[in-house]
Amino acid sequence: MKIQPYLRKAQFYETDQMGIIHHSNYIRWFEEARVDFMEQTGYGYRQTVDSGYDLVLLSVSCEYKSMVRFSDTVRIQARITELSPLRMTVDYTVTDADTGKLRATGHTKHCCFDSRAQRPASLKKAQPELYALFESIAVENDGQ
Repeated sequence: MKIQPYLRKAQFYETDQMGIIHHSNYIRWFEEARVDFMEQTGYGYRQTVDSGYDLVLLSVSCEYKSMVRFSDTVRIQARITELSPLRMTVDYTVTDADTGKLRATGHTKHCCFDSRAQRPASLKKAQPELYALFESIAVENDGQ
């Protein structure tokens, strides 16, 4: 399954006093791209949460390469780069949609969490279909 990049137009309210997108917005954009990623798989984030599980955020990092300004459109490619029954890592590449110039890279680390039991859970056991889907996507994207 080929996951398409998430397109995001930078908004004026996201700029700082220098007229560039404030660094904190990239973290929000990663989340938007991750939710879009899951929707493209046919197994949306809402479906996961409604089933009693969550993919809680353990850590996030972002490395800024070049500035994004108001009204620029960026392309955010999300890829699963690490997957185990309990955890996964999603990498992000943010490029300018018009020029292809690299704007930022980053990653988020997640843990499957059973919301009812209030503890970590094995995604492979709790949501075997989703785990298998993530596993197939991670394998397909291996080496990209």
